[in-house]
Amino acid sequence: MIRTAQESDAEALVQLINRAFLVERFFLDGDRIDLAGVQRFLKTGIFLMEEEIGCVYAEVRGSRGYFGLLSVDPSRQGSGIGKRLIAAAEDHCREAGCTFMDLQIIDLREELPAFYRKLGYRETGTAPFPPEVVTKLPCQFVKMSKPL
Repeated sequence: MIRTAQESDAEALVQLINRAFLVERFFLDGDRIDLAGVQRFLKTGIFLMEEEIGCVYAEVRGSRGYFGLLSVDPSRQGSGIGKRLIAAAEDHCREAGCTFMDLQIIDLREELPAFYRKLGYRETGTAPFPPEVVTKLPCQFVKMSKPL
């Protein structure tokens, strides 16, 4: 069952997101997010979560929705949880009046564009990676979007 995370879920979200993003250690050192980061996101949008096994951040930005930090426990990846979470994030933004949904991925995660294309997303451009984040490899964001 997917539900909206509460402030009391913040530590569980930190743990889940960092487990799911261990795959990025080939280009980034350290954890993906900390408690303060989750708390900042909770002030600008919502996390939808399926207990301790998956979550996604969703934010309404005018007529556009945004989702990020899609996280599924590594032991449960490939079971459809991620797709259900994306659908819930899209529904949340659609119900808020959004007509498009946006996301951005790191170009080094070569498996991700095909996954999102299957869900109707298309590349719309690129954006620089934050200069304050030190990476082991050069990288940039790939922006993707789809109409809701």
